[in-house]
Amino acid sequence: MEIKVVGSGCTNCKNVLARTQQAVKELGVEAQILYITDMEQIIATGILQTPGLIINGKVKSAGRVPSVKEITKLIQSEL
Repeated sequence: MEIKVVGSGCTNCKNVLARTQQAVKELGVEAQILYITDMEQIIATGILQTPGLIINGKVKSAGRVPSVKEITKLIQSEL
């Protein structure tokens, strides 16, 4: 599983990254978590508002900070 957290490096983006790492750890799944901060790569994802969360190539969240519980459900939907 590949999970991308997309953002400029702001506090909200880092919160999404930390919550995603926590959700993966709680689920015990194997996932590669990438933190995308390069503006060209962010634009290429199609996400217009950061932070963004992409799981297995699908945009699952953009422009907000989902809870660990919500991120857990999003990950489970891709298993």
